[in-house]
Amino acid sequence: MKELLINLLNFLGLAFWVEIITESPNCTYYFGPFLTAKEAHSAEVGYREDIESEGVNTYKVSVRRCKPSRLTVAEDLEKTIYKLIIPAFSPQS
Repeated sequence: MKELLINLLNFLGLAFWVEIITESPNCTYYFGPFLTAKEAHSAEVGYREDIESEGVNTYKVSVRRCKPSRLTVAEDLEKTIYKLIIPAFSPQS
């Protein structure tokens, strides 16, 4: 029953998620969904420890209601990839 409620809240964008923003690499990680902010805060410590054990510094950790479209957003990597993309219909010289 609890899982059904979490899925419904997540569908509506009302579930709680742990958001961890890191430096070098500049990434945002989302962990969840959770039914309550208290549950998310309880899990936050373990997620932070996992990320920091990989040698990454956490910049900001927060619990918020949201509906992330991706669980990992790698800002540094995306900028590099976009520089390498050549449009299919680019002007010919």
